[in-house]
Amino acid sequence: MFRIIFVLDILKGNGVHAIRGERAKYQPVQSKVCSSSNPLEIVSALKPAEVYIADLDRLQRFGDNFELIKRISAKAKTMVDIGAENMDDVRKCAEIANTVILGTETGSLDLIKTAAKQFPGGINVSIDIKNGEVLTKDRNTMMEPHELVKLLNGYDIRDIIILELNKVGTGAGIDTDFLRSVAELSTHSVLLGGGIKDMADINALKEIGVSGALVATAVHEGRIPVKVIR
Repeated sequence: MFRIIFVLDILKGNGVHAIRGERAKYQPVQSKVCSSSNPLEIVSALKPAEVYIADLDRLQRFGDNFELIKRISAKAKTMVDIGAENMDDVRKCAEIANTVILGTETGSLDLIKTAAKQFPGGINVSIDIKNGEVLTKDRNTMMEPHELVKLLNGYDIRDIIILELNKVGTGAGIDTDFLRSVAELSTHSVLLGGGIKDMADINALKEIGVSGALVATAVHEGRIPVKVIR
């Protein structure tokens, strides 16, 4: 079953509109389907089955939204990115989320390896891509996205997220050839974040073997109906 996962980017306790990964420019969500930017009120109104949460305060080391995320996890199934850099971060995240996201932007291959052993099937790896290249500080993950997808086949993780940061919040559309090749290479479920415009994009992803999509802007703007995230 194709998963349509609602995205909540949380900054200073507010749901914000993420655009192209330019965090300094993020503003509170303005939505056609919800009158509030309060994350709990958004989740209560939209009733998503599954929520991807990025704790932008924790990612930028400005604090955290852990208590808020814990309350959201009581209402929906959650996968959460807190910018984990070590196993202490992973354990903290596991306490407030159903699934821990380890992004290449902050997490190393060694951390992915250790976390996958300690939390088998409880880790998602986000391959963060900017300008076509994997965003990482770790030499062990400085490779083409396809090579990293193949490498991750050897780890007991749940999903791989292809996060195209340049497209986040833009509705710019999807690269079906690239995503088809990733889905064919991966032994894990592949989820896409960034650029999804409407249900036509969702249907195209289904056809090429991608297992799910991360959506926010298209829902708030009414281009993807709320009922499909429930």
